[in-house]
Amino acid sequence: MSKKEINLCDAEGNTTTLPLKTGSHGPTVIDISNLYQQSGYFTYDPGFTSTASCRSAITYIDGEEGILLYRGYPIEQLAAQSSYIEVCYLLLYGELPNGEQLAKFDHIIKHHSMVHEGLKNFYSGFHHDAHPMAIMVGTVGALSAFYHDSTDITQARHREISAHRLISKMPTMASYCYKYSNGQPFVYPQNHLSYAENFLQMMFSLPSEPYKANPTFVKALDLILILHADHEQNASTSTVRLASSSGANPFASIAAGIASLWGPAHGGANEAVIKMLEEMVNSGQNIEHYIKKAKDKQDPFRLMGFGHRVYKNHDPRAKIIRNMCHELVDELGAENQPLFEMAMKLEKIALEDEYFIQRRLYPNVDFYSGIILRAMGIPLNMFTVIFAMARTVGWIAHWLEMMDDPQQKIGRPRQLYTGHKRRDYRSVVDRD
Repeated sequence: MSKKEINLCDAEGNTTTLPLKTGSHGPTVIDISNLYQQSGYFTYDPGFTSTASCRSAITYIDGEEGILLYRGYPIEQLAAQSSYIEVCYLLLYGELPNGEQLAKFDHIIKHHSMVHEGLKNFYSGFHHDAHPMAIMVGTVGALSAFYHDSTDITQARHREISAHRLISKMPTMASYCYKYSNGQPFVYPQNHLSYAENFLQMMFSLPSEPYKANPTFVKALDLILILHADHEQNASTSTVRLASSSGANPFASIAAGIASLWGPAHGGANEAVIKMLEEMVNSGQNIEHYIKKAKDKQDPFRLMGFGHRVYKNHDPRAKIIRNMCHELVDELGAENQPLFEMAMKLEKIALEDEYFIQRRLYPNVDFYSGIILRAMGIPLNMFTVIFAMARTVGWIAHWLEMMDDPQQKIGRPRQLYTGHKRRDYRSVVDRD
């Protein structure tokens, strides 16, 4: 019989009994929700790395074993057999759809992809070289001003409509960021195209000539979207949950998630990979020079896209996307493309060199996704936007789950105060 509670004893010998909770996977957790009430103590956990901030049935990660499950389904199976739209349904509703359900959901997403014409005027208010993520934060937050008919978060139907709208409109709004920066006309979505194909045509087509997306590009983008759809309680997802806990509307909450994702420590890793490869190619140095620098602890140079903060063994998404990356590079030809050639050399060394193997510094998903996006002609400043587009469904799934949680309450972390003790005010003439 497993333990259901744990006793904690302080220096004075006072004992506090706290319940234990066990999930379907992962370590048992100590329920400290009544710790302060019972003992007068708070816990101190910078970054919340040892704290479960919520209950969730959406995504499970085992970093030691390299496991990623969406609603219990291994990411390897979903990546090989599913589509991004089907994964969206799974994350939102908890089960894989049957044929009728999938067709209906796909129809809803396709037929709500246009944005209000008034929203397009927002783009012209930004500077021409504004970062696309800055534009996304502003325009996604502004959606509540155009679609306020579905912002009553107490209504389940309103929540569902908002979820559909966000998933539907995100590719359109993302493509408009790119078009605006290039001075090109915005391209309307087309309802007969798939989610990934539609995004590519809105990004790269022009009114003056026909456009058909490369099928390999479509396949690669759909895979990237699946692999980035959710990743448990990361910084941006936690931001969405915290913002939503106050009762903020979903558009504002997702805008907060986008702002968090924009940080280089979170969503900018694949962009950093390309910048590193460009530096290596442009320097004229051979690859051994950079491998030596990477092994030197005194050298500030670090290989980007290797190892992972969560996955201590291997990133399961990297194994999946690696094959897609090689397929794409083979189709385009690495010859005369020094960036891809350098990337493949770097990958080979990292997978064979004992230094990297012992430290488990394997290429992660960001290494391969950066190469893929670059090969597709996606500019660097759009990499994180595509990440946000993929992660939108994960943010929404967590938001919906939190709205249905009877234990949900406004987020209010505690602190360890280290400032001045109480002191009295003195007038300015007495401070000399």
